[in-house]
Amino acid sequence: LVVPDSRRTMRVSSFLVGLAHSSVRATVRQGMPTATAGARGLSCSGALPSPGLALNDGRTHPQIGFGTYKVGFIPASASAAAAGAEDAGAQGPTAKECVVAALGVGYRMLDCAQFYGNEAEVGAAIAESGVAREELYLASKCWTNTIFDGPGAVRAQVMRTLEDLGTSYLDLYLVHWPVPFKHVDAYVELQALKEEGLINSIGVSNYAVEDYEELVADDRVKIKPAINQIEVNPFLYRQQTIGFFEAEGVKLQAYRALRDGKAFEHPVILEVAAKHSKSAAQVLGRWCVQKGFIYMPKSVKPERMVENAAVFDWELDEEDLGQLDSLTTPGTLETFKALYEKCVYRDTPTPDRKDGIKSITAG
Repeated sequence: LVVPDSRRTMRVSSFLVGLAHSSVRATVRQGMPTATAGARGLSCSGALPSPGLALNDGRTHPQIGFGTYKVGFIPASASAAAAGAEDAGAQGPTAKECVVAALGVGYRMLDCAQFYGNEAEVGAAIAESGVAREELYLASKCWTNTIFDGPGAVRAQVMRTLEDLGTSYLDLYLVHWPVPFKHVDAYVELQALKEEGLINSIGVSNYAVEDYEELVADDRVKIKPAINQIEVNPFLYRQQTIGFFEAEGVKLQAYRALRDGKAFEHPVILEVAAKHSKSAAQVLGRWCVQKGFIYMPKSVKPERMVENAAVFDWELDEEDLGQLDSLTTPGTLETFKALYEKCVYRDTPTPDRKDGIKSITAG
């Protein structure tokens, strides 16, 4: 039996409303710390308690958020899709259904992007959820093709994101990749949009030390990035790079904190999980927040959304941290460096271009 879309949406939405008030969410909250004073929406009724991290621009960022990459839609140039490991396009539950679920569970920070191809559905979910705008922390990013096309395209994309998400301002907006010869211009445009009140905080994503140094050396850059969103997990723990950005006062958002589930059977992860009676995902998530990073897990399953958030009421000990910190290998760093070089021109008119690609600090 094929259920019509309208009936399916009603059925899923009813389930999610019930989930939002279920005892399983109360279990997540048990023992979790209260939110830092002044963090937008972090202590509002219905939200998951979350520490608030102070940014270098005076604003506060929740330490946990919900990632929307590959939620309801897989971009055609996503790594796995390009490799033939998964199909591009609509996938499983819609982004609207998943985000309604996440908001029902209590997530209030949503990590969005032009590249994710689902911002209109995220906006529909926000509208349906009934969660007030002031309780939310909405972040987005402009993709490489827009960065390549210049400041006007960046501005147009920000305006489209505002419309798609149904909001008059964004809490955070990032340059998604340091496209050579183009990314500084994109960032300068974000400065202007911030000054106009359309964006509260601005930052970057996938920036190496060398990209950041190029950016801040430009005389037009008057506002330092508040955020750098990079892949961070025990299997890609780039301590030299992380130390650099921490010294610069730039907070790090961690994507792939859970490694897409690909490390859940790793013996070290399982050993630490058994020791603390936690799941593999909770071990990886706890490592992320205990290191001071912003943790943005994603799942299309409400029960996993709940599980992933249960990371604030327990701690890893020094032995655990030592084991986890040692999982990054030289081979992993070389793989990362090759991926960086492949991605900086990805989806631009010149994807195979090599000039301007920096020799970066991988570790």
